Amino acid sequence: MFSKKPADTAMVPPNPAGGLSKPMSSTFSVIGSDITIKGDVSATADLHIDGRVEGDIQCASLVQGEASTIQGKIEAETARLAGVVKGSITARELVVLQTARIEGDVHYEALTIEQGASVEGHFGMRGKKDGAAKAPVQPPKKVAFNDETLTPPTQGENGLDRISLPS
Repeated sequence: MFSKKPADTAMVPPNPAGGLSKPMSSTFSVIGSDITIKGDVSATADLHIDGRVEGDIQCASLVQGEASTIQGKIEAETARLAGVVKGSITARELVVLQTARIEGDVHYEALTIEQGASVEGHFGMRGKKDGAAKAPVQPPKKVAFNDETLTPPTQGENGLDRISLPS
């Protein structure tokens, strides 16, 4: 009549939409708005940050809240940023929400930036780490546009796009 459920099937409180929630899982970690971490954070799980982190972050998936501040390098498979980031970002899929303020270089494979977001830094496609040979670098071609000559983007030594504008 009053039997205990095994510990591995503890249930999450019912969700607001109604119905039963799935069993609790240790694959999601939250850093609350009242928490400040000074040091690097490494997680194999998904990470949600509402507080402040002063250090590098490495995780599978990162969600940053609007009031959050991160000072350090971010490395994640997916990242959804809404707060302040001061440091470089490397992510396979990156979403920068309109409330985000980023100061640092951004490396990505897929990128979405909402109107109103602020990014001060360089953008570059995330390089492959398999050692594939790079295509030979061709000299940039000049293009005429509205009676001005522009040089198309070239890739710099660090893999970031460079654009030459007339002076």
